[in-house]
Amino acid sequence: MADFLRAQTVILIEDDFSIRLAMTQTLELADFRVAAYESAELALPAIHAGEAAMVITDVRLPGMSGLTLLAQLTRSDPDLPVILITGHGDVSMAVQAMRDGAYDFLEKPFAAERLLETCQRALEKRRLVLDNRRLRQTLALHPDTPQLIGDSTPMLKLKERIRHIGPVPVDVLIHGATGTGKEVVARHLHDASGRAGPFVAVNCGALPETVFESEMFGHEAGAFTGAGKRRIGKLEHASGGTLFLDEIESMPQALQVKLLRALQERQIERLGGNQLIPLDLRVVAATKTDLLALSQRQQFREDLYFRLAVVQLLLPALQDRRDDIPLLLQHFTAQAAQRFGLPVPAWSPQQMQQWQLREWPGNVRELKNFAHQLTLSMTQDDATSAQTEPDIADHSFSLPRKVEQFEADLIAAALKAHQGQVAAAAQALGVPRKTLYDKLRKYQLMAAES
Repeated sequence: MADFLRAQTVILIEDDFSIRLAMTQTLELADFRVAAYESAELALPAIHAGEAAMVITDVRLPGMSGLTLLAQLTRSDPDLPVILITGHGDVSMAVQAMRDGAYDFLEKPFAAERLLETCQRALEKRRLVLDNRRLRQTLALHPDTPQLIGDSTPMLKLKERIRHIGPVPVDVLIHGATGTGKEVVARHLHDASGRAGPFVAVNCGALPETVFESEMFGHEAGAFTGAGKRRIGKLEHASGGTLFLDEIESMPQALQVKLLRALQERQIERLGGNQLIPLDLRVVAATKTDLLALSQRQQFREDLYFRLAVVQLLLPALQDRRDDIPLLLQHFTAQAAQRFGLPVPAWSPQQMQQWQLREWPGNVRELKNFAHQLTLSMTQDDATSAQTEPDIADHSFSLPRKVEQFEADLIAAALKAHQGQVAAAAQALGVPRKTLYDKLRKYQLMAAES
């Protein structure tokens, strides 16, 4: 797979020198990387080497024509955007070429803005194609890894961060509220690392302190009463792979010292043993609290915090990525329907708007649970108190009256989601507070603040 800079290259094929030079300068001023050629034959090696984000080619060229090139590229990579440059009399031919796989065409003479707008769209398409290919490759290699679903700005930034630091052999600390998907992110970091060893997950809050040391470091036979045979601990088992320490803030402080030493020296001793065992592992720790604040109150070792927090990832709460709710709900209901052998439930736009206004304190985990309830319920009203879509065949209300009723329902749902707080509801609805107050009076709705 070509790297990102190479994948951004625009392959430009134009035999007219002045046009080729002008287009190259226009694209380079807009931060595109351009490789310009006067014939298709000269451009083919670069295209087949995987350097092209898109191809812009004149239809009429000496030697191989633009249409012949299009047919060849469509066979080899149908997802590669090919933009045709046509003369005034070639429009009908270009339209047919688009039916045959061309991405778009530019009719001479064309404005620089038209060129740039077309290339920006083509580049976005190519990025999506490459991302989907990488995703399919990852799923093929790691079919058990849950997907990171969402294309909101916070999620796109998180995915890019994972791609960037995944291959780097550095420990990571993940911050995130309950249900935001900390283990999912840890698994993606492991997959991106290329490490051949296992992904070993430990919930520090679920291990009793009496067995914690044995579970983490292992023990030799006879190390303590009941230790009948040697046991490999989690640290040793994760060697060659990734150790995920969830709820790291719950780790007993006495063991934090031993963990710190193991991470610094990358070697351990089993309980009851004297042999030093080398470790080759990456540690990904996760917490829902502020570890630095805990360390300042002597409730967590500061030196361990700084050892773990070489790189930190902050996971967004669901309320900070509400645009992802439709995609997430679609994914989770499809999963539930397949699991339970039931049809995928449907919902109205009004219901989805109301669900997007909810707080979802349990984040993605709560939404997944809701999706299962929605799928299992006989009617959608059994799973949610959201208003159902109005019957458009009901002629008892005029269109303005139906619009007012829908608006009133949305405002009521927003107030309920924000415990009657007008300021928070106004922000969620995207309207000024004064406007919302006016509508509260109009619809005789109650709020918690005056």
